[in-house]
Amino acid sequence: MKNFTIRENAMRRLILTLMTTFSLLMLAGAAHGATVRLKDIIEFEGIRDNPLVGYGLVVGLQGTGDTLNNSPFTQQSLEAMLERLGVNTRDQNINTENVAAVMVTASLPPFARQGSQIDVVVNSLGDAESLLGGTLLVTPLIGADGEVYSVAQGPIIVGGFSATGNAQTITKNIPTVGRISNGATVERETGFELAGIQQMRLSLRNPDLTTALRVEKAINENMGQRISKATDPTTVVLAIPTSHRTEIVSLLARIEQLSIQTDQIARIVIDEKAGVIVMGRDVRVDEIAIAQGNLTVTVTETPQVSQPNAFAAQGDTETVDRTAIQIDEGEDRKLTVLNEGVSLQELVDGLNALGVGPRDMISILQTIKAAGALQAEIEVM
Repeated sequence: MKNFTIRENAMRRLILTLMTTFSLLMLAGAAHGATVRLKDIIEFEGIRDNPLVGYGLVVGLQGTGDTLNNSPFTQQSLEAMLERLGVNTRDQNINTENVAAVMVTASLPPFARQGSQIDVVVNSLGDAESLLGGTLLVTPLIGADGEVYSVAQGPIIVGGFSATGNAQTITKNIPTVGRISNGATVERETGFELAGIQQMRLSLRNPDLTTALRVEKAINENMGQRISKATDPTTVVLAIPTSHRTEIVSLLARIEQLSIQTDQIARIVIDEKAGVIVMGRDVRVDEIAIAQGNLTVTVTETPQVSQPNAFAAQGDTETVDRTAIQIDEGEDRKLTVLNEGVSLQELVDGLNALGVGPRDMISILQTIKAAGALQAEIEVM
């Protein structure tokens, strides 16, 4: 009971501190008209990473690889690889534990050129205990279209380890995941080129109608002509002026440095598992009265031993139950009135005045929303 109370109090202090700090930052940002660069809120069409994936074998493990009886795909891959090298092991009893089947993933950067190097991540696929000390053999990495875009190979760097004894096992981080810096060579380019395009779509990372219109206005005012048009909450279409067709990179660099003030809907995000609450600065509450109180019953058992006197003629030693019951009806809780249109800071102050913990605060916010007094969207993660 004591440890639980300590954890609850620590969680309460943490959540209240986070909420107060976040609300002060949001209010300060609103007061000073905080702006952001377009570079931080939009994506340019075609300028993006492309995920790559491949299947391969890691060799050189010190008895920590896959058990071939439990991982038939590892044995089949090993036999196929040896056959390509002129070694026939079909129908043979292979009992090595120094090989592991892995999935290799990477991100192909935009405009990566043939011969450039990219990092890869290696993940164990079977029952290998660790990839420490292993080397990835030649592994083609394919894109979503099934084409090979790079080839990976090299020694694996593992950030974890596992040590096992007769009575104890110690594991740090995840030893079955590793990384190869510059471990893949780009063999195929995506083929997308900026030169010669006549228009480009700009995508907002957080779709919003008002923000999209502000992006359109900022670009047109900076260029001195109407070259952008917001077509939906996510997309702003940019028509490349004829005078900039040969200087698209400089045009996009100029645009991404423009600053605007973003907008967002009033939203409260709740992570009920972790007890975290995040509120936007535009959250508003209609006039409402809030009372919060819980009935808490604490039962403490303290058994005591009863035994006869030292020279008693007869008697038995017995355990006697001692029970203490405490009831907290929440009588110290007060009724708090929140006036119409209160801000985020006032809402937090009002809930804090009730001595509300993070779990109860989640219930209160949901109840206010159900009453129709909370002018914000609640999103529960």
